[in-house]
Amino acid sequence: MAETYDFLFKFLVIGSAGTGKSCLLHQFIENKFKQDSNHTIGVEFGSRVVNVGGKTVKLQIWDTAGQERFRSVTRSYYRGAAGALLVYDITSRETYNSLAAWLTDARTLASPNIVVILCGNKKDLDPEREVTFLEASRFAQENELMFLETSALTGENVEEAFLKCARTILNKIDSGEAPTGLSGSGGQAQGSPGDQC
Repeated sequence: MAETYDFLFKFLVIGSAGTGKSCLLHQFIENKFKQDSNHTIGVEFGSRVVNVGGKTVKLQIWDTAGQERFRSVTRSYYRGAAGALLVYDITSRETYNSLAAWLTDARTLASPNIVVILCGNKKDLDPEREVTFLEASRFAQENELMFLETSALTGENVEEAFLKCARTILNKIDSGEAPTGLSGSGGQAQGSPGDQC
């Protein structure tokens, strides 16, 4: 039997290599930590149907490679994305310092209105922290992003990150500010699996 859902949202998981993007996706889809994670080559994909505010939403999630040599390949997957998790590693200043470039790519290649949540991953490694919560929170505020610290290892805030992003997209649809990338009549046609964001 075919899956039924009210909306289909395309999500990206973007950020530098080694930040735990694939582990976040695996934790969200499989509800467990991915022990043997290697660097993503190109793009990985996962999907999950969730209930958000009484609506059934299918999230199609594209986990992009963070290594520079794959950037030209992964950029082609940005088109039509309604939401993104912008991930950095709280124990790596270098991954935090590259956030602005990743955000520019998302807003240029997907849509200026893409809903982005900043995820400071590896919260479980707090003693090794190089980026403070306050510093990242300021970056999020200055760039009009939502912000959570997550742990793909423990699962802390992983589901909440995806759901918070989806909830924000639905709120924009309900208020008539639908992000670019919606198909159908402005994303308002209920009950049609073709409504994509």
